[in-house]
Amino acid sequence: MLRKFLIALSLLAVPSLAQAADITGTAKVRDGDSVLIGNTRIRLGGIDAPSGDQLCLNNKSERWTCGAAARDELAKYTEGKSWVCHTRAIDRRGRTVARCEVGGEDIQKWLVRSGWALSYTRVSHDYDADEAAAREAKAGMWQGAFIAPWDWRVRNKKTTILGATKPPEGAHSILLASASGPVAPSPDCTIKGNVNTAGECIYHTPTSRWYTQIKMKISKGTRWFCSVEEAEAAGCRETKR
Repeated sequence: MLRKFLIALSLLAVPSLAQAADITGTAKVRDGDSVLIGNTRIRLGGIDAPSGDQLCLNNKSERWTCGAAARDELAKYTEGKSWVCHTRAIDRRGRTVARCEVGGEDIQKWLVRSGWALSYTRVSHDYDADEAAAREAKAGMWQGAFIAPWDWRVRNKKTTILGATKPPEGAHSILLASASGPVAPSPDCTIKGNVNTAGECIYHTPTSRWYTQIKMKISKGTRWFCSVEEAEAAGCRETKR
């Protein structure tokens, strides 16, 4: 009886996620939808932003690094400002999923309305209206052509292309190859990922032994990453050599 009482008491002592303390402080922006506050990795809930090495097409059908732009615009907009993040859950990668405010403003709402992220309708419809407004204004990614972030992570030749302009001829090949072209999409995205014979995704930093021998070809399942965290979030592990 005493044992049951002690177990019940211990459960009462553990706060639920709904009661968890807010996470506050200045943030280091990792990606368009993920930041670091102190030692806490935070995934901005209800939205999905392009990966750091994702490319889009602008209104002149020119290639541009929309993933890096989303990250940089978020960093610039929130620089020096204090964040308040309300915990909602912990995802399978150990990140805290939260609704965040910066200077009293819903930062997810700002990202979607500015065209730097989409409403992640698989989990929430909170930002659908903001996405419609961004699409109407041709803001951010909506100025040209792009692949939805969730589709881009599992892209193939039939992946739908979104955007305010009619995709130019060859758009699929440009957008699908964006992560694995022979040249890194930006100076910050120099980590190589490839798939080994066992089907595992392996990442190699520029100092890795086999780095220079890995040829970046989409047909071989390769892609560029902008950080070790991004590579691991995609399910890759570091090379053992």
